[in-house]
Amino acid sequence: MNDDKKFDLILFGASGFTGKLVAEYLVGSYNELNWAMAGRNEDKLMSVNNDLGADIPIVLLDSSKPDDIDNALSQTRLVLTTVGPYQLYGNEILGKCAQMGVHYVDLSGEPGWMHAMQKHLDEAKQSGARIVHSCGFDSVPSDMGVYYLQNLAKEKFGKPVQQVKCRVRSMKGEFSGGTAASFRATMGALSENPDLFNVLINPFALCEGFNGPEQPADSKVYYDEVLEEWVAPFVMAAINTKNVHRSNMMLNHPYGKDFIYDEMMVGGSSDEGKAIAEAIASHNPMAGDNVPKPGEGPSKEVRDSGSYDMLFAGVEDGSVKIKVSVKGEGDPGYASTSKMIAESALCLLFDCPDLPGGIYTTAPAMGDKLIERLEKNSVMFFREES
Repeated sequence: MNDDKKFDLILFGASGFTGKLVAEYLVGSYNELNWAMAGRNEDKLMSVNNDLGADIPIVLLDSSKPDDIDNALSQTRLVLTTVGPYQLYGNEILGKCAQMGVHYVDLSGEPGWMHAMQKHLDEAKQSGARIVHSCGFDSVPSDMGVYYLQNLAKEKFGKPVQQVKCRVRSMKGEFSGGTAASFRATMGALSENPDLFNVLINPFALCEGFNGPEQPADSKVYYDEVLEEWVAPFVMAAINTKNVHRSNMMLNHPYGKDFIYDEMMVGGSSDEGKAIAEAIASHNPMAGDNVPKPGEGPSKEVRDSGSYDMLFAGVEDGSVKIKVSVKGEGDPGYASTSKMIAESALCLLFDCPDLPGGIYTTAPAMGDKLIERLEKNSVMFFREES
């Protein structure tokens, strides 16, 4: 399908901060790729070409103009969009992709919007469009970390573990301006539609009617008796947990229908650890004057010096049976995310020929093939820990 298209991929938002990083990665790593940059402003896109010393084709695309969308989608097999908040700029593009059989990846951390976009599921299945949300720091490390751990558990024990605890041991870097803008847009949508609250608080909101067991509280500091450490809320947990549960549902519940999952940040085991956890909980990284605006971000030096380290602990009968780490170099919200979505797009295009149309998370869409790409290109690494 779509083999006669002019481009394999169109990058929408290439003149934005994260979009530029995706463009830089594609130019540096994939010379043979047949792709184009898209956005509203031709001068800004030409400036990106100049900065990269490249001559990537340009497609004008304003997400509010149906003719622009039709023109762009008629030329490509896949749209990679970094233009958020998606609830403001993604509706028409995703809907048209589902209608026209064009594949699609985004960086969405907007569960309310993703829930609403399920209305295009049948259309995507019929057209063959593979639509994959959350192909950045939310939620690739979480989704693929649980997937990797549970596959390892089945190899070692013959069955999955009932519970996985994700613990963010370290995270050096900034949340992107796009993530912050998406958070504000969701809060605005909530004030207009109070029913959205039920979607946001339900860990199974993206599971198409399936509801599993009660999940652990993740909104306060507490001492985790199993891992013997103080933990604090992790701001990305609200979207990551929903995507992990959706993956389990889409894969026909290989983690079990009674699967329990939560994400927290690690403070430490001592009184000092409690103080650190409380300090983490008192700070909202999405608020304040220092949060980057969409299109802004940290310097290359800051991006390159970033990193993240996430532990996934598989628990059965109150004790840890298996541990896996997911680690990556580079600022998670920018440097690493731009590589994650690029590799997700290319994996979807070239490594998954038999994947039917539908609306996916990363694990059921790409699974081991995406892990292989991420490790091969040094984006992130998955390891069992003793």
